[in-house]
Amino acid sequence: MDELVDGWPFWAVYLLFFCGAMVRAHVTYAAGRGLRAGATRAAHPTAADTWLARLSRHIDRPGVQRAERLMSRYGAPLVTLSFLTVGIQTVLNAAAGALRMDLRRYTPAAVVGSLLWAGVYTTAGFAALDVVRGTLPWWWLLIALGLVTLVVLVTRLVRGRVESQTATTDDTHLGDDDASAP
Repeated sequence: MDELVDGWPFWAVYLLFFCGAMVRAHVTYAAGRGLRAGATRAAHPTAADTWLARLSRHIDRPGVQRAERLMSRYGAPLVTLSFLTVGIQTVLNAAAGALRMDLRRYTPAAVVGSLLWAGVYTTAGFAALDVVRGTLPWWWLLIALGLVTLVVLVTRLVRGRVESQTATTDDTHLGDDDASAP
């Protein structure tokens, strides 16, 4: 496994994957930030009734403000762990930008996540590929599947905790709204 991709050494493939993950994460974050900035500008009374102007009407809602507080509080670990998931990573990186997560908190989380992502794909990913090609014993595939299972379990645990925290926060705010209703 010293030479993974057409004679490339392990460290070069790992570095390539790390840089690719960092670029993708920050471009996605910037897209989310740009969408939020555009929606904020579209909230101006003279803005045309575009999809961005319609989106801007939702920015000041309590749910968005709760999401911003949650992103501020739990965003860094969630961003890091999102790199170990499939499908959630892009959404969470864009949400971090759209919910105005501080770049000084986002970047270290993205660095750690990119290191993890590169590690998983450079080791377990290429081990699975080598098993399929028949150049690596089948038990390596079991190790790779074990790592994937661990990632899925940690993702579910974290997601469950965040959802329960969100439900508790929502219940608290609903009670406050009910008390002020006529």
